[in-house]
Amino acid sequence: MSSGYTLAELKAHLGGEALGDTSRRYSGVASLEHADEHQISFLVSDKHLAAARASKAGALLVPAALAERISQPRLIVANPHAAFARAIGLYHPEPVAAPGIHPSASIAEGADIAVDAHIGAHAVIGERARIGPQSRIDAGCVIGPGVTIGANCRLHANVTLYAGCRIGDRVILHSGCVIGADGFGLAWEDDHWLKVPQVGSVVLEDDVEIGANTTVDRGALDDTVIERGAKLDNLIQVAHNVRIGAHTAIAACVGIAGSTRIGAYCQIGGAAMIIGHLEIADRVTISAGTFVGKSIREPGTYTSVQPFMAHADWKRNAAHLRHLDHMHERLKQLEKILSELERKSP
Repeated sequence: MSSGYTLAELKAHLGGEALGDTSRRYSGVASLEHADEHQISFLVSDKHLAAARASKAGALLVPAALAERISQPRLIVANPHAAFARAIGLYHPEPVAAPGIHPSASIAEGADIAVDAHIGAHAVIGERARIGPQSRIDAGCVIGPGVTIGANCRLHANVTLYAGCRIGDRVILHSGCVIGADGFGLAWEDDHWLKVPQVGSVVLEDDVEIGANTTVDRGALDDTVIERGAKLDNLIQVAHNVRIGAHTAIAACVGIAGSTRIGAYCQIGGAAMIIGHLEIADRVTISAGTFVGKSIREPGTYTSVQPFMAHADWKRNAAHLRHLDHMHERLKQLEKILSELERKSP
């Protein structure tokens, strides 16, 4: 952990305008609720203004619109949340792993590993695999034959990359994620399923981050592609031949079926389900738990979640749903009768 920063030093790193004592040193970062006088916090909107005024934080990162409404020393920045994220990085820099290959790692003939890369204990590096400068491969990772990994990547413990996957620069893969397993390709023949060989690959472009235990399947013929800057949470299933656009963010437990194309700058809430062969436009927001059963052609927010209710109420409503089509037909008949009566009335 850093020994601390003054407001003037934070300004040099984060930009903005400092107000109040700029020479006092702050030892860390914390939330508004738990910060003390030696720590900094941040304020995004007036919704948390009362909490900011009551906070014991020694200094705050604030937007210009709120700078005159608090008394603590403050750094005025355009985006306090982003500035705070960078401040956390200053106080808690990523540990630097020593370059080199652990004696217990297994390195195949023909693997090309940058001299300043780090290969952890019991990692397995396949034939013709290439690992770029300053990349870190932690303990127990399995890198298949022909995999390419760019510069400054971080693979946490027990990540698996199947053969031929291509990983860009500054990619982060968290523990347990599996990249390049076979897509779920099957053909029915007579009385059984025939496996369709999955001969495509997976491409993760620069600055992609993928959470723990998420799986990204290889393409059947073409590649599964996750474009630059996309962020995927834990426990997501990305099926074969999916394409996810640049800077799209997907929360935990989402399932994306095969050959669906998701645009750039989308946001997909947790546990959403997206069926295969769909097109989702750029800048679409899909609410948590939503089932997407057809393509979305226009930007906007889309939701299909039934609010929770008492179980007894749900049972009664579910019983009515079974009769919905019959009720619809009766309503059409009543509308027809009413229309006839209105036409005949003087």
